[in-house]
Amino acid sequence: MGVTRLKRKDRRNKTVSRVEVQFLKLGRNIELGSRNQMSAKSQIAKNDDILNKLAADAK
Repeated sequence: MGVTRLKRKDRRNKTVSRVEVQFLKLGRNIELGSRNQMSAKSQIAKNDDILNKLAADAK
């Protein structure tokens, strides 16, 4: 049996849904003490630190 190719729309939906899931996993708030605690080296944590510093300087 041959390998079936996904149609263009289905390939796009597959890619978009995978990216959305990844985005939601990265962006959701992670509770303290959770096994999935976000590392301090992650880009989101670095961005949050920078934004917090800028907000403090603006006050």
